[in-house]
Amino acid sequence: MTKARRDVPDCPGEACITCSDTAVQVTVLRLLPGGLALVDAGDGTEEVSVALVSAEVGDRILVHAREAITVVPA
Repeated sequence: MTKARRDVPDCPGEACITCSDTAVQVTVLRLLPGGLALVDAGDGTEEVSVALVSAEVGDRILVHAREAITVVPA
């Protein structure tokens, strides 16, 4: 039996920080409640989790699957 594939959103550009296997650098624009942040992804803004890192506004972070995995040193 084959599992039904869930709908995958259309991704802008070459790498989507939501569903790709690629981690991308983004800039934190605003910290939100619940361990979330609004980030500049280069071609628009996205909401990602920063629950696993100590990010601040202005930081560059590496994001994979909508989860920040590290703060990129300046």
